Amino acid sequence: MNANMIKTLIDSNAGYAALALRIPVGIVLAAHGAQKLFGWFGGYGLEGTGQWMASIGLEPGYLMALMAGSAEFFGGIALVLGLLTRPAAAVSAFAMLVAIFAVHFEHGLFLTNNGYEYALTLVAATTALAIQGAGSLSVDNWLKTLLDQNATSTAAEKHSAATAS
Repeated sequence: MNANMIKTLIDSNAGYAALALRIPVGIVLAAHGAQKLFGWFGGYGLEGTGQWMASIGLEPGYLMALMAGSAEFFGGIALVLGLLTRPAAAVSAFAMLVAIFAVHFEHGLFLTNNGYEYALTLVAATTALAIQGAGSLSVDNWLKTLLDQNATSTAAEKHSAATAS
């Protein structure tokens, strides 16, 4: 990957507002992922989640549980840190879309009937983060600053070498 592609991936125009979205959404996603992967917080772990996913037609269940749990857990941690926010948010949004159409849609909107309102809210939040990026208070912003400084110093070195010849 070249430096421009990396800068585009981690660049953000979201200021500080993204932080208010990243932290709670990341915590919620990571907690739900931990339920699926490790059985924490009352979850069933990979084995139990995999069996359930297979029972609703998401086959192979263990792999689907691993993919969904990983997207939520690692994506959530990445969102909290503001690290590779755009790809983490996009993967999380996709995982929530799968949850909506594979599990919740047939139950209607409201959560009281196992509906899709919660997953839809997470799709909206993660889509906004995928579009806007991590914001100013993020690892992504720090990495972009380092890349910009490196590019500036490399350009200055090339310029001074060219003028010295």
